[in-house]
Amino acid sequence: MFAGLLALTVAAAFAGAAIYVSVAEQPARLRLDDRALLQEWQPSYKRGAAMQASIAVVACILGVIAWWQTGILAHLIGAVLIILPWPWTLIVMMPTNRLLEAMDAAVTNPDARNLIVKWGNFHLVRAALGVLAALAFLAGSA
Repeated sequence: MFAGLLALTVAAAFAGAAIYVSVAEQPARLRLDDRALLQEWQPSYKRGAAMQASIAVVACILGVIAWWQTGILAHLIGAVLIILPWPWTLIVMMPTNRLLEAMDAAVTNPDARNLIVKWGNFHLVRAALGVLAALAFLAGSA
């Protein structure tokens, strides 16, 4: 049961961070001029990706352990849901991420804003998966 509660806690942290990016950071950065927008996005993405990727792995492992210990299917569902942002990011988001990372932030790039808006829309899926994972872990821990 303890692993399930830990999985819930870590998944909730993932969901909270993803929601913060979608409702606070992304709208704030979109108010910047085009050059500053890219200058903010590039380091923010690097730091956020490393943090969220590791959180997802930890929550997934904890969810699998909780399922293994209890046999409660909700823990396995939560583990799958919390790791789904990995393939989503690699398959769907990565082409956009790579384009944005390759841009020179010292100059204004006319494509940056549209790509960052697109990235923000893709990121909403990551937030939704985090929330669904946390709800699954909550159901498994109830």
